[in-house]
Amino acid sequence: MNKKDQYKRLITFGSAVLLMAMLISTFGIVWYEFYSEAIMLPFYRRGNWVLIGIYTVMLFVFFKAYGGFRVGYLKRTDAFYSQMISIFCVNVISYFLISLIGRHFMNVIPIVIMTVIDFFFIGLWTYLTGEMYFVIYPPRKLVILYGSHQAASLVMKMSSRVDKYMICESVNINEHADKIKEIILKYEGVIICDIPAEQRNDYLKFCFENSLRAYIAPKISDIIVRGADDIRLFDTPLLLCRNGGLSFEQRFFKRAFDIILSLPAFIVLSPLMLIISIVIKISDGGPVLYKQCRLTQDGKEFNVLKFRSMVVDAEKNGGPQLCTENDDRITAVGKILRKCRFDEFPQLINVLRGDMSLVGPRPERPELVDEYKKQMPEFEYRLRVKAGLTGYAQVIGVYDTTPYDKLKMDLMYIENYSIRSDLQIVLMTLKTMLFPTKTNEATDCNVTGSSKNKNGKEEKK
Repeated sequence: MNKKDQYKRLITFGSAVLLMAMLISTFGIVWYEFYSEAIMLPFYRRGNWVLIGIYTVMLFVFFKAYGGFRVGYLKRTDAFYSQMISIFCVNVISYFLISLIGRHFMNVIPIVIMTVIDFFFIGLWTYLTGEMYFVIYPPRKLVILYGSHQAASLVMKMSSRVDKYMICESVNINEHADKIKEIILKYEGVIICDIPAEQRNDYLKFCFENSLRAYIAPKISDIIVRGADDIRLFDTPLLLCRNGGLSFEQRFFKRAFDIILSLPAFIVLSPLMLIISIVIKISDGGPVLYKQCRLTQDGKEFNVLKFRSMVVDAEKNGGPQLCTENDDRITAVGKILRKCRFDEFPQLINVLRGDMSLVGPRPERPELVDEYKKQMPEFEYRLRVKAGLTGYAQVIGVYDTTPYDKLKMDLMYIENYSIRSDLQIVLMTLKTMLFPTKTNEATDCNVTGSSKNKNGKEEKK
């Protein structure tokens, strides 16, 4: 192991403490200068400390949820966006908390100025820590060990992060084992792609023996094992894969989580949904909502609801067609709705009905599921939980993520489910809505179409 790697967590922790100190100090100054004496019953010293402590906890929770401390891991723009939305949420909550303490709406200008200053601090912090991290930890020199053409897409993705990875050589698994090991030793790590399990295990052990990093493209079985419980039979360790989906307790608390969040969200968003409905109706006189048959838990069919974002009878000319980013069937109103994900709001009704959950694998059409199962028999595994309004694959993946990779991400979510993960995905969805990238601006199409699968054959969508 590189000696500098031992101090990576310490450097990350130190930079995070510095950022937190700047933001907390700014809040402390604003509180003491503009609000502490303006409330009806001013606090004594400890009361002020408690309020600053609450701000600190909220700041830590939101930064942790959005990955704002992950310097060197996220791209600088992603880190900056994560911190921006964290600061915005914390400052808005803090303003209402201060107003509650003061028993009336307090002057908002100091909070607005503080937010602008905070944005400056996080921008400066992101740039300087990014530069420092790049100097201390330059891109790792890696070799990729591949056995199929699927490695190409992974290489392209890792090559886009030149600040973290430098792929210097590629080796086919059919080369002699001694030659492969000799090549691996020349670099700081190896990317192990889709190769036979027995060979993969051998090279993984080789990397462990030589303290080399190994980046592994997981198989479905790996994801199932990762969700296993550690148990022991006397002195024999065992891994228990329950393979039953969510337990009764998990389903109960997940349903409670859905209702507690979706009901207030539906009430708060009702005025906006009413305005959207009126605009859609005025724009072309067509129906406001779009319904389509989808599958949820255990293959149960239901009608998913969306605001209509395409012209009426979009399939009339040419039959089923793939929805594209600049599809001329998308209405002017629909482009805005799809960009901001507002077309998904009616699915809160599906959540309240119990058809869907707030978080889970996105529901697919029965025809599409049948097509995927022909190529990926494991695709049915994702039906062990309710379909979700948002999901892990939606906040992590992009528009052109392959169905197989989306399946892996859905199974990762199912095997490692927790209320905490649901809450984090909901928060990340808010970030995706506010800061959509070019690759994830598009949403599910309201019509069927055809596209090329990984084998070059046509498939319905």
